[in-house]
Amino acid sequence: MGRSPCCEKAHTNKGAWTKEEDERLIAHIRAHGEGCWRSLPKAAGLLRCGKSCRLRWINYLRPDLKRGNFSDEEDELIIKLHSLLGNKWSLIAGRLPGRTDNEIKNHWNTHIRRKLLNRGVDPATHRSIAGALFGAKEPEKAPMKPLCPDVNLDLCISLPFQEQQKKKSPAEESMSQREDWKCGGQFLSLDCGALIRSLEMK
Repeated sequence: MGRSPCCEKAHTNKGAWTKEEDERLIAHIRAHGEGCWRSLPKAAGLLRCGKSCRLRWINYLRPDLKRGNFSDEEDELIIKLHSLLGNKWSLIAGRLPGRTDNEIKNHWNTHIRRKLLNRGVDPATHRSIAGALFGAKEPEKAPMKPLCPDVNLDLCISLPFQEQQKKKSPAEESMSQREDWKCGGQFLSLDCGALIRSLEMK
């Protein structure tokens, strides 16, 4: 089920508001406050939709509305807020006293967009248009810190151990082979002796 309409469209006036309608709306709100916009038109004696009354009051008849052109300070504030909030005009209007969201949106689309384009700034992203066209590189990110700073992962590659040794003469080579054989024989004899002793003990 959808929401019920706020008024009977067949019995409501449309189009521009008259001076008499404005005076009735102002007098009723001064006496009773804004209240419920659905019931306000009938209470004020207006053949208007509740939404129409609300927009007429907020955008045109409120006594705290700021009239006239936007100042340069307001333009810069709107640009800054738009870069942070995007097209959330009601939130932006909340930071500019006396300005309505509809008024700010219209001012953005008719004036500020053109001003930013003349500066070479994209109104949607607030970035330089020239940088986007010529493929400007994004700023480099800072290098990530290692997860384990105590672990040294640097590799040191050196020559094999045999190649680092000095080349021996044929006589020294034969002597080293004899020593290796002798040493191996001693170990072999020791191993055999230990085996024989272990068998004798059994």
